[in-house]
Amino acid sequence: MSECRGQLAAAVHAPPQPPVLLTDKEGRQLPPDEALDEAVPEYRAPGRKTLQEIQQLDPEDESLAKYKRALLGPLRPIMDPSLPNVQVTRLTLLSEQAPGPITMDLTGELAALKNQVFVLKEGVDYRVKITFKVNKEIVSGLKCLHHTYRQGLRVDKAVYMVGSYGPSAQEYEFVTPVEEVPRGALVRGAYVVTSFFTDDDRTDHLSWEWGLHICQDWKS
Repeated sequence: MSECRGQLAAAVHAPPQPPVLLTDKEGRQLPPDEALDEAVPEYRAPGRKTLQEIQQLDPEDESLAKYKRALLGPLRPIMDPSLPNVQVTRLTLLSEQAPGPITMDLTGELAALKNQVFVLKEGVDYRVKITFKVNKEIVSGLKCLHHTYRQGLRVDKAVYMVGSYGPSAQEYEFVTPVEEVPRGALVRGAYVVTSFFTDDDRTDHLSWEWGLHICQDWKS
């Protein structure tokens, strides 16, 4: 039973890992598969079990059954089959020095985000909060990748290991570590960020582009 418990604990709410920060010398735009290969070259996704298979593990073991209920929560009603397993709903830029949170809605028309201007003041500390839902099955090794471009060339890349999560009626939130916006005349200006939300199976849960402007103050 201890082995089953270990598998369950590893599958759900696995602790997130620190961000992997990389720089691409070629500056080309990469799809999620290649981006993940760059970050973890030798990575191979483990085999996974469906939620139904996990719920059916050792049904006669009452102690394990209680553990599964505590870890996975009560059995949920059958979800709308048309819903994706993972829904990314919002991305928010958080800074204590900002007038307020800077939030982009990821449930609407994603193409419009590239034409909006999300302003960050140079030199401030900020974090990125990703809000998402898991609807039907446990998802392992969620990752959020951000590729930053300026004038068509990639100038930065970040890969955040979000973790593994089970289905829930409530939204999950993942907040990245604190980072500092670069400062100086050379870094001010407009950028395009291409973001991916993927997992161990290389599933493209969401890909989108958004505009970022680094300015001397918040009103620029």
